[in-house]
Amino acid sequence: MATVKLVEENCPDPIVQRVFQDIKAVKKIDRVPNFWRALASHPAHLELVWTQLKSVMRPGKLDMLTKEIIALAVSATNSCHY
Repeated sequence: MATVKLVEENCPDPIVQRVFQDIKAVKKIDRVPNFWRALASHPAHLELVWTQLKSVMRPGKLDMLTKEIIALAVSATNSCHY
């Protein structure tokens, strides 16, 4: 049973809308993943986490795709379902 309600993509909150649109644009996806929809139950927290993630994933010595592949490998190694 879910303990956090997922926020719909058409949520009227302006912070949620702005972050959701940015997530879709940056990641080049058509729908917002459930992880972000769960965080959106607290719009200010959603915005903070998204801003921090974008900063960490910004290209530097490694490009964003490489960083995402590393994150996926770490998640799989740790048996994370997300």
